[in-house]
Amino acid sequence: MNNTFVTLLIITICLAVFHLSFIILKRVQKDKDFSDLSVRIKTWWGMVAVFTVATLFSPNISLVALFILCFFSLKDYFSMMKTRKVDRQLFLWAYLSIPLQFYWIYIGWYGMFIVFIPVYVFLFLPLARIIGNGTVGFLRSVSSTQWGLMLMVFGLSHLAYFQIATPEYGANLVLFLVVLTQLHDLIQYVVSIYIGKKKVAPSANPNITWEGFIVATFVTTGISYNIFEYLTPLTPLFGIISGLLISIACFGGSLTISFLKRDLLIGDEVKKAALKKSYLNRVDSLAYSAPIFFHVIRYYFDFM
Repeated sequence: MNNTFVTLLIITICLAVFHLSFIILKRVQKDKDFSDLSVRIKTWWGMVAVFTVATLFSPNISLVALFILCFFSLKDYFSMMKTRKVDRQLFLWAYLSIPLQFYWIYIGWYGMFIVFIPVYVFLFLPLARIIGNGTVGFLRSVSSTQWGLMLMVFGLSHLAYFQIATPEYGANLVLFLVVLTQLHDLIQYVVSIYIGKKKVAPSANPNITWEGFIVATFVTTGISYNIFEYLTPLTPLFGIISGLLISIACFGGSLTISFLKRDLLIGDEVKKAALKKSYLNRVDSLAYSAPIFFHVIRYYFDFM
């Protein structure tokens, strides 16, 4: 717990210094548009608050904090979709799956936790759209809803299961994962903005470049190797592997959500502007890194 507190304190100080530097930079370079970075900093403060609660307090408080994160992430995702009245009932059932998913976590039923959304919700959720609602737009609304549940609920809910799977190390593993994920996103963004040249997917997200990915992966892996012994019971080899694994997962998550947003928001500039302020932009990487890191560690280590 002492290492956890010190780590959170260091994160808070670093973010405060970065925020102060940003304020100074914005006053010096008045001709530049820093609106996107400003939103990112605000949401990072929010993320620090959420994961401070999730790591320092009891697992039950952590469950509630992460439950709220999943709910608002799914809500932001649904806000992107072009929907009709007939889709509202589908969304209601999708929201109701969140407390059930977290109930399985609360009682420690791993088997149901791991199959509930990918199997049972996948098979039965379409019924809510079928009964009395016709066939027009069926595939798009159902598949889009299920995509949202897989990413924003199933993927993110793995953060909550860490403390159930390993009460001794769970909170620190979550902190380790979140720190590396957000660090990778930050470095990738800054490098891509200032020195990045080769864009990975310019049509979907011009702020993702190969230079940003390579530098962020190198730095994230180095930080992972230097902090793993303070926060985790992992081996030195997995200190390196964790950094690489999380970096690749972050890259995949950011790209996937970028393409998803691009597809859903074509021609809707109002929603695009509103979405910049949502938490969906900050948890896209976690939706990938959390389940991948969880299952790799669970497979190779007995403490999970």
